Amino acid sequence: MEDYELHTLPNGIRIAHKQIPHTQIAHCGIMLDIGSRDEQPHQQGLAHFWEHMAFKGTEKRKSYHIITRLETVGGELNAYTTKEKVCFHASVLGAHFEKATELLADIAFHSVFPEKQIERERGVILEEMAMYYDSPEDAIQDDFDQLIFPDHPLGGNILGTPETVQSFRREDLQRFIAENYDTSHIVFASVSNEPFKKVVKTVEKYLRDVPMQTTQRQRRGPSGYAAQHTRVERPITQAQCALGRPAYSLTDPRRLPFFMLVNLLGGPGMNSRLNMNLREKYGLVYSIDASYTPFLDTGYLGIYFGTDPRKVERSHALIMKELKLLREKPLTTLQLHQTKEQLMGQLAMAEESNNSFMLMMAKSILDIDRVEALTDIFNDIRGVSASTMQDIAQEMFDESQFSSLTFVPEKN
Repeated sequence: MEDYELHTLPNGIRIAHKQIPHTQIAHCGIMLDIGSRDEQPHQQGLAHFWEHMAFKGTEKRKSYHIITRLETVGGELNAYTTKEKVCFHASVLGAHFEKATELLADIAFHSVFPEKQIERERGVILEEMAMYYDSPEDAIQDDFDQLIFPDHPLGGNILGTPETVQSFRREDLQRFIAENYDTSHIVFASVSNEPFKKVVKTVEKYLRDVPMQTTQRQRRGPSGYAAQHTRVERPITQAQCALGRPAYSLTDPRRLPFFMLVNLLGGPGMNSRLNMNLREKYGLVYSIDASYTPFLDTGYLGIYFGTDPRKVERSHALIMKELKLLREKPLTTLQLHQTKEQLMGQLAMAEESNNSFMLMMAKSILDIDRVEALTDIFNDIRGVSASTMQDIAQEMFDESQFSSLTFVPEKN
């Protein structure tokens, strides 16, 4: 039995659904393969601006009616923008699935971007940017992208810059959508207790008349990476640090063993090597994590932590020691087994969240035209050898290829 079912409308939009008989909640979303990497320099922040403006008025609704449409029945309406995707999604009682579907279709395809609302939302986004700037642990991750992907849209801040956000007009939004809009790269995903035929019938009602459109857009991959080391003075008391480098793309066969390595190094488990060393053994940090983010044609590894300014060098040295250990010493049979079991448990628990599964399903279909079954992923994980992981560690944990960005307190 497949975990999900798929149907393609004549206009190219795909409908993906997973039926879960015993849930009362319907989670659904419209995901478009458009993100901040598709912006030109003068458009930086425009995809995120569109995400905000989609809620500010459609051909038949004002902002108030969009916001309250699902709230009045206890539902939730939300959206987000990433480097490669824009997504509008909702969660409601199953009885209100059609209401959610109709609203998502309305804001995704019939927004009118009222000029007065553009001026108002411009101020909201500038405040959002100020909030992130005042949170150094968030700001350093955005700034670090620029070191990993210099002179490339993947290195830009999803929110944009104050200058670009100040410049946006209604026609900019319309032009950006027209340039990147492709109905074959749009997925409506849902998880609920509704049978698939009923879901298709409901979604067809609101999406079948969306005009078919293709784009000639060609995404340009990043190039020209060279390790850089930057220190920036900020009005902070704790130093914030980022280390990392470019990594494998979403379709690279080495992606899974590398993900296993990064999870072992600094994943969410309290037993990650970096947490056990820097926090539990030496008390240098409150939190430290390593993450691997793959894109369609590249990816990056990032290690982030905050510490006392006097302990930055010590922390850095301990991280490099852990990287060296993974390069030089293969995992034992027990270590490899535990690494696999931990990751499989984490993936299974993540899939327990129906909303997370719905979003993952949409993204996976856009990226690789399918959703990998958990059993297949588990089989792939079980097939990874210690020697494969060590080979990848020797390539990807090469210290000379690591960049660093450090926020340090301003000198008095």
